[in-house]
Amino acid sequence: MTQVALEPKRVFDCFAAVNAIPRPSNKEEKMMAFLTDFGRKLGLETLQDETGNILIRKPATKGYENKAVTVVQSHMDMVCEKVAGLSFNFDTDPIQTEIEGEWMKAKGTTLGADDGIGVAMQMALLADPEAEHGPLECLFTRAEETSLGGASGIRPGFMTGKYLLNLDSEDEGQIFISCAGGANTNATFDVTWQDAPEGSYFFRLSVKGLVGGHSGDDIEKKRANANLLLFRILLRLMQECDMKLADVQSGGLHNAIPRDGSAVCCVPMAKKEDVRVLFNLLTADFENEYATTEKSMEFNLETADPTPKVFSDDLTTRLVKAVIGLPNGILAMSQDIDNFVETSSNLASIHLRDQKIYIETMQRSNLTSKRLSAVDTIKSVFDLAGAKVDVNTGYPGWHLDPSSPLLGIAVDAYARLYGKEPAVKAIHAGLECGLFSEKYPEMDMISFGPTLRGVHSPDERLHIPTVKMVWDHLLEILKNIPDA
Repeated sequence: MTQVALEPKRVFDCFAAVNAIPRPSNKEEKMMAFLTDFGRKLGLETLQDETGNILIRKPATKGYENKAVTVVQSHMDMVCEKVAGLSFNFDTDPIQTEIEGEWMKAKGTTLGADDGIGVAMQMALLADPEAEHGPLECLFTRAEETSLGGASGIRPGFMTGKYLLNLDSEDEGQIFISCAGGANTNATFDVTWQDAPEGSYFFRLSVKGLVGGHSGDDIEKKRANANLLLFRILLRLMQECDMKLADVQSGGLHNAIPRDGSAVCCVPMAKKEDVRVLFNLLTADFENEYATTEKSMEFNLETADPTPKVFSDDLTTRLVKAVIGLPNGILAMSQDIDNFVETSSNLASIHLRDQKIYIETMQRSNLTSKRLSAVDTIKSVFDLAGAKVDVNTGYPGWHLDPSSPLLGIAVDAYARLYGKEPAVKAIHAGLECGLFSEKYPEMDMISFGPTLRGVHSPDERLHIPTVKMVWDHLLEILKNIPDA
């Protein structure tokens, strides 16, 4: 397999330097020190705010002094995932990369191109004496992957730019001008117990192998939610087999469509075969419902060890019916953009811990009012079920501005370079631009970047040819920024 050249060399050299620095989310201290040292060695003004964000200012090149200040921005942290059994410490070990044809990937771990390749482009821009641009501010934020903490903590006035170029998108040829805001609505059920009936048949139900995915980017892809499939089975068993529930462990990250889950239950011994028949019928229905999108899902029913206690009938009824009653998936499509998800909710996880059942959900919308309405809907279901409900403050969306001057500059620059216009899109996921727009409401922003696939997993890979395309596009945009 022929390997492609790593061009632009300056960008890929910077990316190699970035990948030598451990930078897990919320542990970016080594990266902060590295970037601070990088900026100061270039003789550039280098600042760090109270949150840990780094800002490096570069003066305009000759002839561009009158242009407006432009911020180029990425986040310095990365998602740390590795294949099972790999001996690798993200706190100390450098990322090891390899090339497969036109793609760069890591050896058994996340690559960190999200958003390390954006960091590398900023570094290359700061170090390149031939790049033509007005006054620049390169902003490197922290904790984007876990909480958007860097962008959330940035104070008004830390940046002075009129325009902002976010380098955290994952499809070359697409320019993003809007993103969803999000919030978590979480419920806690206090567990009440009762004695398990004598002579009960205990069993474990499980579902696994679902595709899952990002609860924003992938919510429209018609994938199954493991939590809902599991609780559809539990509801029917409760209705028809006098099922008692003893444990539930289902789902994972708050921003991921759940891929697997399990529950421990019991029924009267006389209902044992009824359970198997009903289980087979329901799982056959699920396989039919998701024949197109879920090729590898598996369902299991196996005997489990008896437990002396089970959830009270009242708790089981309230819990199961609340989960079944929760709106999930797409809640509304955009009225302004064809075939674009405007509002959604994701039932992310359901877990028994420390005598409580914790349920985590996430609501997203490109309209704040619709996000708040979705939160109210989810909260109302939990309230009716007698759960304690907690709603976090969330983060704002980034509102659509199709008349953006920066967008026009970016589209024209792309057309000059590549003879075609880029796709202008909104995204049903969070970007730091939403938080920036709240604190810098006059700032004009776009987001773009090279093509990435498999992000947030050990399958993450970077399409090498698109790095030069985005780099050239970035330089062309900067040359055409208006005067201040």
